[in-house]
Amino acid sequence: MSDIEGVYEDLEADVSLEEFREAVEDKVEQMGGLADEETAAMLIAHEVGESEVGGVADIEPGMEEAKFVAKVTSIGELRTFERDGEDEDGRVVNVEVADETGAVRASLWDDHAEAAIEQLEEGQVLRIKGRPKEGFSGVEVSVDDLEPDDDTEIDVQVSDVHTVESLSLGISNVNLVGKVLDTDSVRTFDRDDGSEGKVSNLTLGDETGRIRVTLWDEQADRATELEADATVEVVDGYVRERDGTLELHVGNRGALEEVDADVEYVPESTPIESLEIDDVVDIAGVVRSADPKRTFDRDDGSEGQVRNIRVQDATGDIRVALWGDKADRDIGPGDEVALADVEIQDGWQDDLEASAGWRSTITVLDSEESESESADSSDTESAGLSSFAEGGEESAAGDGTTNADEPETSEGASGDESALAEPDEGAETEFTGVVVQAGSPVVLDDGDTTMSVETSADVGLGEEVTARGVIRDGRLEANDVF
Repeated sequence: MSDIEGVYEDLEADVSLEEFREAVEDKVEQMGGLADEETAAMLIAHEVGESEVGGVADIEPGMEEAKFVAKVTSIGELRTFERDGEDEDGRVVNVEVADETGAVRASLWDDHAEAAIEQLEEGQVLRIKGRPKEGFSGVEVSVDDLEPDDDTEIDVQVSDVHTVESLSLGISNVNLVGKVLDTDSVRTFDRDDGSEGKVSNLTLGDETGRIRVTLWDEQADRATELEADATVEVVDGYVRERDGTLELHVGNRGALEEVDADVEYVPESTPIESLEIDDVVDIAGVVRSADPKRTFDRDDGSEGQVRNIRVQDATGDIRVALWGDKADRDIGPGDEVALADVEIQDGWQDDLEASAGWRSTITVLDSEESESESADSSDTESAGLSSFAEGGEESAAGDGTTNADEPETSEGASGDESALAEPDEGAETEFTGVVVQAGSPVVLDDGDTTMSVETSADVGLGEEVTARGVIRDGRLEANDVF
């Protein structure tokens, strides 16, 4: 056995002995006699081993070359372009390929592009060699060589319309039909080139699951134009990952269109009685009570808002804090709701509480049925702001300020609402309550309302105290705390 054959036998790569011999001879010639055949063979074996990837998910832009096997999931159109200094136009076709680990766009040029249009078919398995790079919608591979591989089976769906369950990282040209579960507002940002961008989010669900959809620039306003329960189709989306979770993105090349189709989304929920601290779960039930929305000042000077509701299922009930835009949702007692991706944390007086932040989804399940059930929601109870924060940004229980112009309301056991008298601006008053925020300001909760107190007194969470002082700008400037 020659030295070349010995190195080849130890090489775990899909390359023929003949191809390996030719590569070794080229390496010997390239090095001008500085390496014998055995050394050259070892160098080639190292290069071949580095370019072989375990799956599409292992392909990275920094690699000089990648060799992999994948199935064709879609074939784009043949496009031509002018090359600088050349009379003949260039040609390119983008082909989406995937394996069980992910998907990637493969760009075929010139003769390969012509052959792709004439010979390639969706569902065909290819052995590909190319140069990875960062593309418009993720990693792309500029193909140097490819050939059919009829002996390899890859379990990947090939379909014009995807489902949520079938999506994987790197897939583009995604068409998906789903029901709108939740929408967010449009946000603007400054790009590095000085231009202004826009982005918004909504959540879609189908029979197989749900996914967060990010809409960019021209598509961003669609989030404000669509109502919950609308059925839409994402056209030419692409899949990205954020914090370990897949998202479907729609840019200027894609679209979000309302369609006439029946899509069923059935949320799966965790029983409230089985919830534990630090869980991120889906819960569902009937809203038994809903507090007024409250605003507070963040540490960075911006204004936040939060609203508490209490949700009950067959196993128990839990207070849920709706942060940001979710505090504006039109939800009240008797509504049947599903809340997805809420975080369970330790609340006031050792009760568990749930936080519905920017990642969470709120869906009203059946408004007609909920209205009929609202008559049975007499066991509502009022509650102060929750004592935990979303993402560490909001303080426990917000700032708890009461508005001197708008009296607080509380719901008693019968569900009736009654106005509570508010102290006049500048008047001296006393307020007794439990400390639900020990900071600056201190926030007290007496079970019906909350009061923000400016004081240097050292108080602890859960401690019942009385603050005496003067009301200014809706806060109690305390002279005494006891």
